[in-house]
Amino acid sequence: MAAAQGHLSDGPDDADGEGSPSVFRQAVAGLQGVRLRPEIELDATPPPQRLAPFSYALEAAVVVDDQELADGRLILLHDPAGHEAWGGTFRLVTLVHADLEPEMAADPLLPEVCWSWLTGALEARRVPYAAPSGTVTRAGSHYFGGLAEREPSTRIEIRASWSPVPPAPPAAAKPVRAVRDGKDGGPAAEPPEDAGVPDTAAHLAAWCDLLCQIAGLPPGGTPDAGVVTLPQRRDPQGRC
Repeated sequence: MAAAQGHLSDGPDDADGEGSPSVFRQAVAGLQGVRLRPEIELDATPPPQRLAPFSYALEAAVVVDDQELADGRLILLHDPAGHEAWGGTFRLVTLVHADLEPEMAADPLLPEVCWSWLTGALEARRVPYAAPSGTVTRAGSHYFGGLAEREPSTRIEIRASWSPVPPAPPAAAKPVRAVRDGKDGGPAAEPPEDAGVPDTAAHLAAWCDLLCQIAGLPPGGTPDAGVVTLPQRRDPQGRC
């Protein structure tokens, strides 16, 4: 199985080392070593430098019989100061592409269906998320002149972002002020180190589910009549 790899972006206080926030390092660690379907090739890609103080990026492709059926990029952003639009300190951003059969691309409900795959993948993995937003775009190409022998092609693109919500701490883990002899003994104990860290491994798994679904693969590698997938394109992109 492939394992997640990636790079930390340059940022304040040595973002690629111990100077980066502990919660960010733990969130990145959650993306590493995730077991994936054998059709998914996951690798490092340089993260953006200006979207957030700290970022981490992965790129992936769905490859079957040496043919690339879909590709995408997933970026983890972290701003310790928080971001009003995010509703928190973490954000996941993605871009996913796949080619479609022209008849499938003509379906007027295709954008709604593709968007539901993203939210459905997150919900199927039972990972809490908030403030989802994005676009679904389909673009058709017709070829002329020296390219006239090529069949028309249609490409679907999903651009999306959402905020991974950290799990709520158990009641026993809530800070409690120390009490000595019936008197307030001082400030509350520090919260556990993993407080506020989203389950990034589950979010990565959900994103890979989306990537496989848009590539036309059945869930988990086995057919499922209850899930609609896109048919694989007639002339998938070859690997160099």
